[in-house]
Formats: sequence, structure tokens, C-alpha cells
Amino acid sequence: MKRRISSLFNPKKEGKKAEKTTREHSIEGMTNLPQSFSIGAGGGFGGFGGVASPSLAGAGASANNDRNMQSAEQLVLDLSNPELRENALLELSKKRELFQDLAPLLWNSCATIAALLQEIISIYPVLSPPTLTPALSNRVCNALALLQCVASHPDTRMLFLNAHIPLYLYPFLNTTSKSRPFEYLRLTSLGVIGALVKGMT
Repeated sequence: MKRRISSLFNPKKEGKKAEKTTREHSIEGMTNLPQSFSIGAGGGFGGFGGVASPSLAGAGASANNDRNMQSAEQLVLDLSNPELRENALLELSKKRELFQDLAPLLWNSCATIAALLQEIISIYPVLSPPTLTPALSNRVCNALALLQCVASHPDTRMLFLNAHIPLYLYPFLNTTSKSRPFEYLRLTSLGVIGALVKGMT
């Protein structure tokens, strides 16, 4: 009864005690939070701006690699379709560094190397007289970039050489036109030969 009377005449003191008790409960509650909600090194709560755990980062990288591989497989299949080939050549040549083991995939996929050689042979008629257009040059150079990928990979290098595929590039190296499409063609062809020689040494 005296305490109730005291609280009535001294509300400020009771208010401070209640505030202190509330603060203690709050701190105790924070210390009992699950680990997943603990504050991370990045300044945010774990899972919300904190540093991702190594296991989550590894799982994310693995999922990303799987998506890249699925994309590569679909694009390689598209090479066998004349209507889809041009886009597939462009996408694969641009992203070939992202696709792991692209060279074995190209070599072992049905009719893929034949499709790339078809692209190369198709421009022989425009070598002499020199009527190669920039669009044709870009397209065949995309095919050459994929062959360079095969030539530089240790698992496919000797298969590439034993199939005498470099012979298909000699007509490009023998051209003499100074126009940009031809210079680009010669430079990319030399890149294939260079990748083959570099890998063998």
C-alpha cells in the first residue's frame, strides 16, 4: 500500500524503473535472437545485407555454372539449324569465356564441327574476286572464334589437328585484299593457328 502511495506521489521514479526494466528485457531479447538474424559484417542483419556464408556463395556459383552450361548446350544445338545458326554463332563467340568446357561440347556434339566448316567453305566464292562483305566476314569470324576455342583446349587440340581442320583456313590466309573485312578474316584465322601452336609448345 505504501508503494502504491509512493508511486502516486513520485511517478517520475516509477517511470524510470519501468523504462529500465523494459530496456533490460529488450537487450535480453536481442541476445537470444537466432543466429540467422545476427548483425553481419556488412552492417545489416544476417541474410539482409550481411556477408553471405561460403556455402551459400558456393551454391550460387554452382547454380550459375549450371545455367551457363544449359545455355551453351542450347546454343550449340542451334548451330545445326540454319535459321538459328547466325545468332548462335554470335552468342557463343561473345560468351565463350563464360562457358566451361565449351570446346569438348563443340567437338562431341553431333554435326557441330561440320556446321562450322560449312560456314567457312560458304565464303570461298567471295574470296576471288574479293567481294566479302562486313556482315559475311563477321559471321565467318564468329565461327573461327569457336574453332579457336577447340584448337586451344587440351582435350580437343590433337583431335582438331588430326582432322586437318587448319587446311580449311589457308585460303583465307592467302588473300591479299586490304579491305577491313579481309583483314579481320586473316587476323582471326591467324588466331586459330596461333592458339594451336601455343598449346603444342
